[in-house]
Amino acid sequence: METSQNHSVLHWNGTFNNSADRHLIGEEPLSIRLQGNPYSVVMRTPGDEIAHVAGFCLGEGIVDSPDDFTTIAFCDDVDTNVIAVTLKPERRAGISEILDRRGFISQTSCGLCGKEIVEDLYQTLKPIEDDRKMDIKKAAACMDRLPEHQPLRQKTRAAHAAVLYDSDFNLLSSAEDVGRHNALDKAVGKLFLNGNLSKASMLVLSSRISYELVQKAARARIPIILAMSRPTALAVDLASKLNMTLGCESDDEGLYVFCGSQRLPSAKSP
Repeated sequence: METSQNHSVLHWNGTFNNSADRHLIGEEPLSIRLQGNPYSVVMRTPGDEIAHVAGFCLGEGIVDSPDDFTTIAFCDDVDTNVIAVTLKPERRAGISEILDRRGFISQTSCGLCGKEIVEDLYQTLKPIEDDRKMDIKKAAACMDRLPEHQPLRQKTRAAHAAVLYDSDFNLLSSAEDVGRHNALDKAVGKLFLNGNLSKASMLVLSSRISYELVQKAARARIPIILAMSRPTALAVDLASKLNMTLGCESDDEGLYVFCGSQRLPSAKSP
């Protein structure tokens, strides 16, 4: 499936115009149907649809385990923009409030704000107890290698990436998408479906860290999030309550660690 398209552009170099071809990142709607009813529509880069929806369902609290799915599949072999999800009866009974939620609303979508969100999420998410320590220099090196996992960005200059590592800094999965939430859902979904999500210890993001990305990582039980841009204040508040580690590139060399510095022991708390 094409994740980018070639497009003719006019390039002004400061003196005169040239014609050129540039890659533009693909973006299409993905409709997620739950128990036969519309649940959400997300804009995403085509590809990894099954993993994307699996990661989305985990982040939303729709499932806790791949075994909660009865089916997760394209509605037909032609339309790759609609995924149908059905759940086992016992799981359906346990999430009646989510199933009753009106369609096309995602609790991990953008646009929500306020300290009450942290309190609400804190009631539904368990703090992460995993306090294993990881070498901060090796963690920073993973961030330096992020461009290696961004071939679509190299072509289009418009893709976000999410990369997951285990505690020994072995690469577990990576994904790119026009949406930062989608990239994370895809990377998580790949591991979730193959039963290896419990190995994930560190997430590296090309974007800023917003509260909804903290929520998704918390649902996936990933203790460390590093990103190229700074987290929001709400993200740090939520991550602190959930015993998670948040860090980003510093203004010069190294990392800023905003909370959970015990996992990166050379990072001294102020």
